[in-house]
Amino acid sequence: MTTITVSVNGKAVTRDISDNTLLSDFLREDLRLTGTHVGCDTSQCGACVVHVDGTAVKSCTALAVSLDGANVTTVEGVSTGGDLHPMQRAFNDNHGLQCGFCTPGMIMAGIDIVNRYQAEGKTLTEDAIRAELEGNICRCTGYHNIVRSIEDAAAEMAGMSKAAE
Repeated sequence: MTTITVSVNGKAVTRDISDNTLLSDFLREDLRLTGTHVGCDTSQCGACVVHVDGTAVKSCTALAVSLDGANVTTVEGVSTGGDLHPMQRAFNDNHGLQCGFCTPGMIMAGIDIVNRYQAEGKTLTEDAIRAELEGNICRCTGYHNIVRSIEDAAAEMAGMSKAAE
């Protein structure tokens, strides 16, 4: 057992965990944050995407002990004060989900995509979104509404960035 302390959704958490505990298991089983889904256990589907220190990570491939001191954000932690994050709202408004299983990972991947493109000053196109989502599998939607959701959220997130300046 190893003792780790991580910030999860802005709250410090200290736990004794086995050295082979995956981040996805730590979040779901130890912390009961079940928004992070595990669909494949092989890093193929992207349902388990969370942010570690601001970067998208497939949590089924990360050992929790390697993240001692890290900041982890799950889909439960992206809303603020009861208000949905623009990406969450866009998925709702554009029906970017059907069964919902892939949705948390798609939302977290979408936020990461938009943040990276905006930070780099790159234009986020439909083709770029589709290429970026290649590591996330949705068996229901055909991706059209997911792409539209990310496009809409990107516009709102850009507006928020400009207002903060």
